[in-house]
Amino acid sequence: MEARVDEIADRIYRISTYVPPEAVPPRGFTFNQFLVDGEEPLLYHTGMQSLFPAVSAAVDRLVGLDRLRWIAFSHVEADECGAMNAFLAACPRAGVIHGATGVNLSIADLADREPRIWEPGEVLEIGDHALRRRVLQFDTPHVPHNWEAQVLFEQETATLFSGDLGTQLGDPPALTDADLVDAAIEAEEAFRQTSSLTAYAVTLRQLAELSPRTVAIMHGASFHGDGGALLRRLADGYEQRFDDQVFAASTGTLTELVD
Repeated sequence: MEARVDEIADRIYRISTYVPPEAVPPRGFTFNQFLVDGEEPLLYHTGMQSLFPAVSAAVDRLVGLDRLRWIAFSHVEADECGAMNAFLAACPRAGVIHGATGVNLSIADLADREPRIWEPGEVLEIGDHALRRRVLQFDTPHVPHNWEAQVLFEQETATLFSGDLGTQLGDPPALTDADLVDAAIEAEEAFRQTSSLTAYAVTLRQLAELSPRTVAIMHGASFHGDGGALLRRLADGYEQRFDDQVFAASTGTLTELVD
């Protein structure tokens, strides 16, 4: 299995593997990692253990495994961090960095190398005078799922690393300026991945205030354009499609499930 590599912003790369419909129905699914180049390169998502050979080969081609400095991800899940320890073993300089909730709940116990807590408001400077890279972390608990969920924002390129937010089915292009709202709602209908729809809409509107120019999405195409407007439309779309009445009608009551 080989990973496809595309540059979606200046020296920011999407590493993508497509899994066909027979493995992930109904239309297949992409698993995307993102590499931010700089003096201290950062990898957002590791992929599952099974993807480590392909993903690590792509990282090695782009920056060299011996240069990778930071490993980050949204939350603890196989496709987010399944290959975390494989990367730690292969990358002598690399360390895991995450918000305090993730480190204290799970990562300190799971990681083979002690992780670093990303303090609230801390800017991670991973570039140099020639290529500035300033990355911020934002906690998004239970959005789309898991208490420790987080997203990242690279200030110089205005790139939001949104994790599972904006997930789409199939194998779309690496980068698009097309509206992704309908595709994201279709994926939510298929997977029911979001823990708290109320918190989801609030969080999206807060992230929209960052005015991202690129939204790097873990599953599906990344978006380039007015990312703030996209996030607000997505919040509106979720509220309209997944209000309490629609959710109850689509999932059934407990009595109906027992019957």
